[in-house]
Amino acid sequence: MKFAYLLGAAVVVITGCSQPSATTTAQKKEAEKPLEALTGRQAYQQMYVTARGWASDCQPVQLRNIPLSEVKAEPGKSGAWQCLFVSPGRNRSRTYTWSAIEAEGNLHRGVFAGPDESYSPSPQQRLFLTAAIRTDSDEAYQTAAAKSADYLKKNPGKQVNFLLEQTPRFPDLTWRIFWGETVGTSDYSVFIDATSGQFLTTAH
Repeated sequence: MKFAYLLGAAVVVITGCSQPSATTTAQKKEAEKPLEALTGRQAYQQMYVTARGWASDCQPVQLRNIPLSEVKAEPGKSGAWQCLFVSPGRNRSRTYTWSAIEAEGNLHRGVFAGPDESYSPSPQQRLFLTAAIRTDSDEAYQTAAAKSADYLKKNPGKQVNFLLEQTPRFPDLTWRIFWGETVGTSDYSVFIDATSGQFLTTAH
């Protein structure tokens, strides 16, 4: 009788240990829950901190959003962003991404670093300073939308994307807000000065 009692107690203990605790289950669900969509500067700051661990002299070359159908994107925000950083001292480059979820295209939740690669400077893409990003993507979008009332009325719900870079076209760092899947296929873009926040021009 005593043996049966002990055996029963052991089964209860073993069974109890095999069941995940409520805390563990809650933590797992929280880890799987998508992060919120971020503005360009919010995502950039997270990537920049990680990139500094790779190269303390790293500077950004281009920041762009990656639209994700699984993540609701408010105006000026995106479920994923990508930034190309360059280390002038090493003459190396590395692409970093921030994503709200695990997704196709080698996107991982949070910040993820791509491979360390060689870098060849291009006159069309210039390094820029973090301090130059004084106007965030949501602010740039509001300015662009205010200048695009007719286009938005004719193209409701069309995908909008963001590209931050400094090129010879303008003297300062610029947000390019464009409607369509890629810059090449887009039929309408608005350029906003990323430092002053001023409207620059449109392109069709």
